Amino acid sequence: MNTTFLLKNLRNVPNFPIPGIQFKDVSTLFNNKECLAEIVDELVARYKDKGITKVVGLESRGFVIGAIVASRLNCGFVMCRKPGKLPASTIKETYGKEYGTDTLEIHTDAITPDDTVLIHDDLLATGGSMLAAYNLVSKFNPKNIYMNCIIELKIEGLDGRTFIGEDKNLDTLLVINE
Repeated sequence: MNTTFLLKNLRNVPNFPIPGIQFKDVSTLFNNKECLAEIVDELVARYKDKGITKVVGLESRGFVIGAIVASRLNCGFVMCRKPGKLPASTIKETYGKEYGTDTLEIHTDAITPDDTVLIHDDLLATGGSMLAAYNLVSKFNPKNIYMNCIIELKIEGLDGRTFIGEDKNLDTLLVINE
């Protein structure tokens, strides 16, 4: 994987969404066909022999790569959404954020105990949403759970990997130290 190429094409947006935040905008990776192919090809190579039967994408940027990877792995795709966005019966997981709480939901019939699941999102920072997704998927008692993010931020005060727990199958493509 050409890490330098991907990092060169990642847009940094200063002071978004609030002053002091350096937002990592993955849309520039998605709209560049070479970057998109590099990311998808790398993820498929990493997970093709893991027996993945469902890819769970976190709202909303996790939907983009998650759905493509699911298609390439010949498996199903599950949307992990914010409350009120899924039309049928759901199960929920609420988690703390630096400024309040949030909730994620998955349809109750989306995952079975026979599934091996890959949870995918664009960015790992505090780890709150990824751990919530892991806890939510765990309620279905699948055979195995893998987690992946395109970017892992390693910045003072952000330690998402430790927050999630070193015992879990978490992998990232790009690590940014700031």
